[in-house]
Amino acid sequence: MVSLPELQARLASATTGGSEYRCQANLNIYASPECHSLATQAAIGRYLRILSLNQDCISFPVELAEDNYPGWLLARDIEFLAVADTPYQPVVLSEAEIQARLPEAIAFTYTAMAQPNYYLWGGTVAPNYDCSGLMQAAFASVGIWLPRDSYQQEAFLPSIPIQELQPGDLVFFGKNQRVTHVGLYLGEGRYIHSSGKDMGRNGIGINLLSPDEDEVSRNYYQQFWGAGRVVASYP
Repeated sequence: MVSLPELQARLASATTGGSEYRCQANLNIYASPECHSLATQAAIGRYLRILSLNQDCISFPVELAEDNYPGWLLARDIEFLAVADTPYQPVVLSEAEIQARLPEAIAFTYTAMAQPNYYLWGGTVAPNYDCSGLMQAAFASVGIWLPRDSYQQEAFLPSIPIQELQPGDLVFFGKNQRVTHVGLYLGEGRYIHSSGKDMGRNGIGINLLSPDEDEVSRNYYQQFWGAGRVVASYP
């Protein structure tokens, strides 16, 4: 257990010399100051901004630079931050450059599926992902950044008709007037995604955009929302 004086010293050190930091370990980012519920994760090397600091709290608000995603970091995890040598610069890629990287992004999802895994709300770090976390991690592995959540990804991507789907496109599902799930299209009606127990699976698998297949495919087909194509890196 870290003593209060040690913690205060770490916090003071982390907030000098720059406003952005690099993660030196995979870190959990939480949805509230109490840090009970996971919001997302920050993999080693990601850029993080400290938004404000109260040394008497168990956590402090942060923002991940690559996707502007907010959350709360446990104060004890300050030891895993290092001041960034240079500020984060958004990645600029042409559509042709992105298309050339799609096969590797798809390969990432197959590798992830081959490992023992389960659906983890907020998960973006191997082996356990949520749906949009798997998409973000797959594209980030080839230097392409997507927004964090499925509804944000749907808003960021230009929509395409289902008849024009190509491998590497994203397919979206939703209910109650909002996108709630996303998968990566593989071709021939198939898509790969991480889904939870309530839809018939607990982890990464491949399904079909069809009402006449297995239970998981049927469940998601009933909620099919639309599709989008990655043509730029966020933001």
